Amino acid sequence: MNSIEEFYSLDKKPDYAEAFLEDLSELNSRLNAFLNISKISGQNYPFSVKDNICVKNVETTASSKILRAYLPPFNATVVERMLSKNFDFLGKTNMDEFGFGTFGLNSDRVPRNPFNEDYVAGGSSSGAAIATAVLKYHIAIAESTGGSISAPSAFCGVVGFTPTYGAVSRHGLIDYANSLDKIGLMSRSAKDIRHVFDIIKGPDNYDSTCIDIGKRKIPESETQKNTIFLINQINGFLDEDVKSHFSGLVSKLENMGFAIKTIDFSLLDKAIPTYYIISMAEASTNLARYTGFKYGSKNNEFSHDYNSFFTESRSNFGTEAKRRIILGTFVRGASVKSRYYGKALKVRGLLISKMKEILKQGFILSPTMPILTPKIEDANSLTPMQNYGLDILTIPPNLSGFPHVSFPYDYDKGLPMGAQLISDHFNDYSLLDFVENWENAFEYKFKYNLGSV
Repeated sequence: MNSIEEFYSLDKKPDYAEAFLEDLSELNSRLNAFLNISKISGQNYPFSVKDNICVKNVETTASSKILRAYLPPFNATVVERMLSKNFDFLGKTNMDEFGFGTFGLNSDRVPRNPFNEDYVAGGSSSGAAIATAVLKYHIAIAESTGGSISAPSAFCGVVGFTPTYGAVSRHGLIDYANSLDKIGLMSRSAKDIRHVFDIIKGPDNYDSTCIDIGKRKIPESETQKNTIFLINQINGFLDEDVKSHFSGLVSKLENMGFAIKTIDFSLLDKAIPTYYIISMAEASTNLARYTGFKYGSKNNEFSHDYNSFFTESRSNFGTEAKRRIILGTFVRGASVKSRYYGKALKVRGLLISKMKEILKQGFILSPTMPILTPKIEDANSLTPMQNYGLDILTIPPNLSGFPHVSFPYDYDKGLPMGAQLISDHFNDYSLLDFVENWENAFEYKFKYNLGSV
């Protein structure tokens, strides 16, 4: 029985919803998972929505000051599909501004890890991961561009599923990078993700990139389903503690009957520069629409000259957003476009081709993050380049549009650790099959179980 089925089988007290919301509000004041919380009936299963996905008449800011007071006049397709199946909207979850971050620290209200509040929750879908880790009955709609679902899922000890690019409609998503953004899910179990993925996936007239993965799915052979590849080059990026724990996972999987093979992937270190060139170029274009006129915070100083007006309006961007606007604008410049952006697109094509060769034969497995969960103060001391480098394992599948899932596999000093499994395009359900199998052999741990009956 998954938790959705369990929820509906329970006999809940009349004040269940009221008590649940009171407990959640109190805990949220410390952990900063939600930016706003809505009333729920207590009769329908609750879901949360990352703050860069539109919910009608609910403030949606992508955690940016420049979008303060923006009330979308419509629901994103994924939200509309959830509401049509009688799920209850619980609230908007915290995130790095516009999705720019690995730790959740590029937000006005710093999210904190639910296992230990001195540690990061991960980003950019930090609030979604915290909410999933503290609520017994809940599923989070999140979004990933370069690891925004996997990283916080690993740090908060939940299952984070990023589907094939185009499997879920992006209509109603505030874009970071259009060719990279993917709406996905976080939950405490793969079964719940399967249930909700069936609801939100599929073609949408509002999104021309959205496809029917059921029609495109390529049947897997038994060898492919039971073969796991480890990339030799990842060892050079892993902390020693992560290596030790991950070796234990590999041994467990061998005992479960999986064939473990190692393989070289020399393009791995090219993924970081390729991703950031492409994503920053697309981000700078997308952020150009925020001018103080149409969306969110309005600038009414019409007596100012052109440069002063827009400089003041766009000063509401945070430091990381400004950095990406500047770098993205540079790599799109006529004089350097072919040298940077053009080459990045070519390398992206090579990455997809090389990864697909491997994934036709089996899964690719790695730790989700190359480090243990850091303290907030330590993460704050990292340089931008050090931050970007920590995405080395989550960027390849995101850059290539391959489905992937992060799942808890161990704990270190009370903090969870996550592993990432990648599958071929359109083989999304094979990942959920794998994690369901893993969950039969491994017990997840949670500090909080708000909403228990």
